[in-house]
Amino acid sequence: MALLLLLLVPAGLLATPALLGSGLAALIRSGRRGWLTALAGLLGACAVGFYTWGLLHVAGAVLEAEDGGAWSSPLPPCRTAATGERVAHVVDYTVSYVPLGFVCETTGGGGYDSGSVPGYVNPAALGFGLAGVAAVAAGRRAAVSRSAAGPSPS
Repeated sequence: MALLLLLLVPAGLLATPALLGSGLAALIRSGRRGWLTALAGLLGACAVGFYTWGLLHVAGAVLEAEDGGAWSSPLPPCRTAATGERVAHVVDYTVSYVPLGFVCETTGGGGYDSGSVPGYVNPAALGFGLAGVAAVAAGRRAAVSRSAAGPSPS
């Protein structure tokens, strides 16, 4: 499942500037009339950017966990978040994509988030994503109401 990072990280690194450019181009091209479409592109770029930033943190934690060596037990990303007895029972890890996180699995089927992803990433990605969807919906509704009203007199 962590191999999905090999696909998502480059996709996010390419999609963020593409959405940013799309939003800016829509703003320049349409002026005041299409500002909602432009806003949706910019908000989408922010959402994808924050998610990609979190993916980079998860990828770093995976690389650190897979490194091996003398200090590899318990897994290094799991050491920072756990205190006391819980860190001694770490047996594996999983990657959570929604919400984004690096989860340390313990014996007995439990687990905990290692804290590798900064706390602001998931709420920011969700907030910008929902705001982008709302901007798309509002832009489409405005376009439908403009077309139903007919051409404006010049």
